[in-house]
Amino acid sequence: MSEPVTETTNVGTVHHLDDHRTARASAAPVDLTKPSLVSVPAGPDASVVSEAVDRLDNPLVDWLTVPDAPVLPMWARSRASVIAHVQAFGRLTWWHARYHGFRTPKYLLKTVLLAARGFYRAAAGLWPTLSAQDHSAVVKALRAQSKARPEDVELAARLQIAHGIRTRARRWRFGAAAAAVAAAALGIVLAPPLLQAGAAAAVVTPLAYLGRGKETRLLDQAAPPLKVDMSAQQLNDALRAAGLLKSGSGKDEKDPPKVHCTMGPVRDGRGWAVIFDLPRGGGKTASDVLAKREVIAQELGVDEIQVIMSRVRAAKGGNAGRVSMWVADDDPYLGTPNPSPLEKADKFSIWEPVPFGQDARGNRIDVPVMWQSMFFGGLPRRGKTFTQRLLTAAGLLDAYVRHYVADGKGGADWMPMKAVAHRLIMGAEDDAIEALKAMLQELLAEMERRFALLRDLPTSVCPEGKLTPDIMVKYDLPVIFVTIDELQEYFTAMEREDREQVINDLCRVARRGPAAGFISNFASQRPDAESVPAKLREIITIRYSTQVVDRTSSDMVLGKGKAAQGADASVLSEDHKGVGVLVTGPASYVTVRADYLDGPTFAGLCRKGRALREAAGQLTGDAAGDVTAAADAAGLTVPAIVSDVLEVMRHSPRMFTTDLLAGLVNLDEDVYGDFNAERLASELEAAGVKRTSKQVKISGANGAGYQRRDIEAAVPAEVLLSVGR
Repeated sequence: MSEPVTETTNVGTVHHLDDHRTARASAAPVDLTKPSLVSVPAGPDASVVSEAVDRLDNPLVDWLTVPDAPVLPMWARSRASVIAHVQAFGRLTWWHARYHGFRTPKYLLKTVLLAARGFYRAAAGLWPTLSAQDHSAVVKALRAQSKARPEDVELAARLQIAHGIRTRARRWRFGAAAAAVAAAALGIVLAPPLLQAGAAAAVVTPLAYLGRGKETRLLDQAAPPLKVDMSAQQLNDALRAAGLLKSGSGKDEKDPPKVHCTMGPVRDGRGWAVIFDLPRGGGKTASDVLAKREVIAQELGVDEIQVIMSRVRAAKGGNAGRVSMWVADDDPYLGTPNPSPLEKADKFSIWEPVPFGQDARGNRIDVPVMWQSMFFGGLPRRGKTFTQRLLTAAGLLDAYVRHYVADGKGGADWMPMKAVAHRLIMGAEDDAIEALKAMLQELLAEMERRFALLRDLPTSVCPEGKLTPDIMVKYDLPVIFVTIDELQEYFTAMEREDREQVINDLCRVARRGPAAGFISNFASQRPDAESVPAKLREIITIRYSTQVVDRTSSDMVLGKGKAAQGADASVLSEDHKGVGVLVTGPASYVTVRADYLDGPTFAGLCRKGRALREAAGQLTGDAAGDVTAAADAAGLTVPAIVSDVLEVMRHSPRMFTTDLLAGLVNLDEDVYGDFNAERLASELEAAGVKRTSKQVKISGANGAGYQRRDIEAAVPAEVLLSVGR
């Protein structure tokens, strides 16, 4: 027999069965020769019309037409939600156990006092019965009456005799009971401790219960230290206080409009999650809710960093008035940082999203960098450079990524890249600025060469005019990863004309480069119009900001109007190192606790990246001529002072001693902070450097200095030969 056919209806729509049955009874017979929406089974029984569900003679009609509704409550519909609620219940139970455990002596003393009161109440209540006071009152009344009526004297005498007998009987019974209790008490005293405790509890518990009053409670009222105990009422009160809900409907002030919770509130990790719709007719949207984040947090009794809100878009079943909100129990961004997964990786494909960090709920955040450009900003010493290095580090583990690196600060953060980088520029001195300009021209020339090659490829090989992994390997076109840190140092040190030219070059790289396989990774401190112009910032697709001083500074990094949408890095505190707001699109943002990748680990990844490139034949440019790395590969040792001086003089054939000392201090202040000309000369001489001349001439000026060829002469010949010097 074929299965019955049912009519599909939208969930939530109410259908009256009687109306349907009446309509079907009066409807014309179905013509099976014409197309119909009613399914007809195939096969031998195709001529038999399938039985509809809502037939009068169908006993299952009232069951089969019920709309499909969730059976389980919201908190039990996912494994993660069940775990979160069980953990929350466990934490609450453990808190109550500790709270009442510490108060056990107080509860024992209170129980004894209540038992004493209960004993007194029991004795006071039994005495009237023991003394037969009810009968005594009758006897006294008859005795008084017998004086007026002599005929009642005999009755009074009989009642008095009966009263005496009743009283004696009760006293004998009470005495026997008291003796039995005394004997039992003596037996308990001689019994084992466990039995004594049980007997004492059996006696004290009912007496304590009898001794309690209406307002007397044995246990203290424990109030768990919850910063927020989310409920629908609490949510409505917070939104109403923020001006997002009307105080009343106008017709009935006792029934003000409320939000409709489509999910929750339910426990979600270490917080509460809720999805709600704003009521219609109020003129408020989800964007209005996001703009009131600070006020809502205050009304909920938490810090705004604990409130995570976002719109629910139509793609996920949302609308313009639907908001997803998560309220953490405490600050979700504090604690020990998570190590980067790249630390233990042997290889990585830059075509895959880069592991970046975790959000407040502990969800992994990965950032796709292909076809993108990135900008990092924020205050100093908040983890900006450490976070920027995460994305560059992913490119270290891909042999087909060619790195161009420039560090305007010229410190030690990017020094390990000399083992890998095709071009490495340190500092913002005149020679470094010239090197930066030359590097940009090299990048632009390479970009135009690639576009010309991609245009000539057939569409079967290059269908979208973009670089692909196959084209990358076949035509030796590695991904170009351009990393520039402390942009403001370059711009403030340049002349106006040079500055405009460099900005235009960077804009071209960031705007057109992605299709040719260029990835831009820029960083700066507070990027105002002077340090980083808007026309460069506005074409960046991915932005990340650590703590800044105000909402204006946050918008400078993340984009105009982002703070009003909820993407506000000014709410972060000094304790939020390595935490920032990540914007990945016009309406997509998340606060991320970035993975931790320290300096030694980054240096190790650079060495691993060099080995990968040597094996793949992709070690090029400055990295191929790096003396220190070549010496390490040959099993030789170059004195640190020699390699550091060569690094400072990377772009200069000669340098004055004062400039060389300044460069060394900028490179590593802890090591070279106390150096002077005499100590520098002494250290270099001990390392094998022989100066052909103590005076150098630069731009027509003579002064004490060093020739780079004299420093290179102290390096073993086989090392210089391997790097082509």
